[in-house]
Amino acid sequence: MSHHPEFDVLMITCPSRASLARIANKWTAMVVTALGDERLRFTELRTVLTGISNKVLTVTLRDLERDGLVARHVYEEKPPRVEYELTELGRTLLGPLEALWRWADEHTAKVLAARERYDAHR
Repeated sequence: MSHHPEFDVLMITCPSRASLARIANKWTAMVVTALGDERLRFTELRTVLTGISNKVLTVTLRDLERDGLVARHVYEEKPPRVEYELTELGRTLLGPLEALWRWADEHTAKVLAARERYDAHR
């Protein structure tokens, strides 16, 4: 399953689980998608990502920066300006996330219908 024999996401001790958990987080996926090929300020990201709190956005951006997926650029201006952009590594997530968004667009109606059938039998 893995391209690297030392990594097996199905094993509890595998460090790749942390990466998978980060990527699978809904806000991570949305931040990566929102950044795309752009550099955005915190307030611009918060505007695009409706429903995210300042705290969750801050934590998500820090985690993505720590993992090398997002770069933070601080400009010594008055007032200070901070922008975020995907790194080269972060941009490698755009294709897989786009595939997930396409899947959701194509299958949401079927998922909702399945939920209704399931709930009707409960």
